[in-house]
Amino acid sequence: MSDHSYDYDVLVIGAGPGGYVAAIRAAQLGLNTACAESRETLGGTCLNVGCIPSKAMLHASELFEEAEGGHMATWGLKTTVELDLEAMQAEKRKAVGELTGGIEFLFKKNKVDWKKGHATFQDAHTVKVGDETITAKDIVIATGSSVTPLPGVEVDNAKGKIVDSTGALEFGEVPEHLVVIGGGVIGLELGSVWRRLGAKVTVVEFLDQLLPGMDKDIRKEAGKIFKKQGMQLKLKSKVTGATVKGKKVTVTVEPAAGGDAETIEASHVLVSIGRRPNVDGLGLDAIGLELNSRDQIETDHDFRTTVDGVWAIGDVIPGPMLAHKAEDEGIAVAENIAGETGIVNHAVIPGVVYTMPEFADVGMTEDEAKEAGHTVKVGKFPMMANSRAKANRDTDGFVKVIADAETDRVLGVHIVASLAGTMIAEAAVAMEFGATSEDIAYTCHAHPTHAEALKEAAMAVQGKPIHM
Repeated sequence: MSDHSYDYDVLVIGAGPGGYVAAIRAAQLGLNTACAESRETLGGTCLNVGCIPSKAMLHASELFEEAEGGHMATWGLKTTVELDLEAMQAEKRKAVGELTGGIEFLFKKNKVDWKKGHATFQDAHTVKVGDETITAKDIVIATGSSVTPLPGVEVDNAKGKIVDSTGALEFGEVPEHLVVIGGGVIGLELGSVWRRLGAKVTVVEFLDQLLPGMDKDIRKEAGKIFKKQGMQLKLKSKVTGATVKGKKVTVTVEPAAGGDAETIEASHVLVSIGRRPNVDGLGLDAIGLELNSRDQIETDHDFRTTVDGVWAIGDVIPGPMLAHKAEDEGIAVAENIAGETGIVNHAVIPGVVYTMPEFADVGMTEDEAKEAGHTVKVGKFPMMANSRAKANRDTDGFVKVIADAETDRVLGVHIVASLAGTMIAEAAVAMEFGATSEDIAYTCHAHPTHAEALKEAAMAVQGKPIHM
């Protein structure tokens, strides 16, 4: 199967969730495969400084809050708790090390060659990695994304005062007052970690509600929940500058619509206004590959770029910047290169915010469904009426099912609940099979479980939930 005029059949640039999965899948399909990665460890942003360490810190801080914040005392469990932040950070690093090491093992097992260094195109089949020049019949760009900078706010993770998400995972002490710039997923997750560990947290968001892009009901609920938890929310506001003096950071904030500036005294600032594709230094001009207006690489349905033999997946191409979207594209692109059929259904990609409670969605928001020309029927069911949530004293949130009024086909599901991230998987499977709300309503769900709330929300589409 191998073409011997090239060093490799496939070279993947980047070993994040998209790249490492693409490389392993290509090798499994019998292709001679290499993967270029400049980081010291595999797994990309997600494993090293993103999804994985943040989940470890979220979990640890939840345990701390349950013990320290009186939730356990409700159940007659009386403890005194003391925070050892260094031990918490060490356990997080251990989890990250186990997982990045796991990918290295999988590379060896599947005979994927790891080329260490930054890759730059010389031509469409030739890439320079460090001092080495490598040729491949097919090349996959999977370089991911990095933090979008904010003019007037200089990030310096080493100093640890004004940081991005990487720095906010590494604080050596609990911030006295953390100002989070951006009320999206990353800002709320990391803001909630430090709030639980004792920080005062202020979130500054340009729009009128948190979690841009999510369903309006979810966004409204998010505002209520985080306020109730003690976060200060400054909505419809923009940060125009931040200066460090000694131990203090002075943050300048203006109304989004324009108006008088005010200042906030903070001990630490987290910049989390989004991410942008990693395309610098790739040498795309050497192969004549143009970017779109958002600096993304456009591909066709099969993940081919406009340059023959060059493919792209993950955060560098359009679509949600999510690890699992990149993974699915990694499998699909490898299958397409091997002459098989690799497909990703971009209409059914779940998204999760891992705060407590979690916020999860899949498919269309109510507004998107209407804009797409659907007449919709909506069923909602509150976690307050779910027996397991009630018994666990875990009643924040609701499930919302959006169905097409004519066909009853499920168009979108939106969940706020402690287990929303796990519950959304059922909704994704249902939608992948083209389920109607009735299909979910008439599927027997184990009792008592949080998942019954999805069944009842589906029943509510026809207006007939039992426990409401």
